[in-house]
Amino acid sequence: MPEIHPSAQVSPGARLAEDVTVGAFSIIDGPAEIGEGCEIGAQVWIHGEVSMGPGNKVGYGSIIGADPQDLGFDSDTRTRVALGEGNVIREYVTIHRATAEESGTIIGDGNFLMTGVHLGHDVALGDRNILANNVLLAGFVEMGNHVVAGGGCAFHQFIRIGDYAMVQGLTGVSKDIAPFCTVGQFNRLAGINSTGMRRGGIGPEDRREIKAVYKILFREGMALGKALVEVDTREWGIEATKLIEAVRNPSRKGVLTREG
Repeated sequence: MPEIHPSAQVSPGARLAEDVTVGAFSIIDGPAEIGEGCEIGAQVWIHGEVSMGPGNKVGYGSIIGADPQDLGFDSDTRTRVALGEGNVIREYVTIHRATAEESGTIIGDGNFLMTGVHLGHDVALGDRNILANNVLLAGFVEMGNHVVAGGGCAFHQFIRIGDYAMVQGLTGVSKDIAPFCTVGQFNRLAGINSTGMRRGGIGPEDRREIKAVYKILFREGMALGKALVEVDTREWGIEATKLIEAVRNPSRKGVLTREG
């Protein structure tokens, strides 16, 4: 049966796998579902419809499933938080539930959320992202896979961050980041995340194509509309096409360029 510290409180409606551990003074209330091998640290609050796959680790003082920070939200609205498997959630992380009936804040697999990270309501986080201390994702942010965000980054609501993006610490981001791109301070692109792509198994030919597309889109001084026409004169592989389509079909906030 689960190993629950005597000072912890677990709702009768919660379902915990047999090998789950729950630390001192933690509270699990509502219809939470905690999967095999999960480790819940001390003074953690897991609230409402939260589901966790196997192997998640939740650090001291974290809060998962709290109401969104939305002045118009009705706390009777039925929403959820869903985590995949193998995520590491360090101390004082906050993950808020979604806003619309039956919707969710969704976290994938293998993410590393360092101390003080905040995932706002309706965030969609992919797999194997690394968010350093005090990274803040506002509501409805969509983040892909293998993204690295330095400490203190803040992402504006409704934007999209593509696969293998890398963001410098203390950066505020208010527009989409296309896949494979790096972002420096002052809300502007800084280049291509070549190291991240190589470590992620993207081959040399794909990397060359991505760099060629990036050069046309962001470094040759053309307006984005004209640059998109230019890239369409050639055929590209699957990975380079992801970069093109992210620029062609951004969120309503637009996409970052080298000019900001």
